[in-house]
Parts: sequence; structure tokens; C-alpha cells
Amino acid sequence: MAEAKKTLRVTQLGSPIGRRCDQRQTLIGLGLNKRHRTRELEDTPAVRGMIEKVKHLVHVEDIG
Repeated sequence: MAEAKKTLRVTQLGSPIGRRCDQRQTLIGLGLNKRHRTRELEDTPAVRGMIEKVKHLVHVEDIG
């Protein structure tokens, strides 16, 4: 049987205005560019690293 992949729901709460350029680019890489946008992303080490970089701007939920 195929193992179900874990998924994260990431919602942008903070604005990238006044933040470092790399943090703005990280939000774009996550598929977020406006406040209150939500994306469901696969739980991988790369995505976790990106979330860690902008953890003060996003809210993360584990949805399975």
C-alpha cells in the first residue's frame, strides 16, 4: 500500500513589507504573496525549512 503523504496548511498572516528580501522571496516560494492566503503543501524538510525562515509571518496547521 502507498503511504499517505503528510500535508501542511500554511496561512500568511504577516506582511512582507519592511522585511528582508530573502523573507519576501521565501513567501513567494511557498506560494504566498498576500495576507490571509492559504496553501496546502507537502510536509518535506525543504518546506519545513522555508516555514522556519518566515515563522513570524505564517500560521501552520498539520492536516494529515
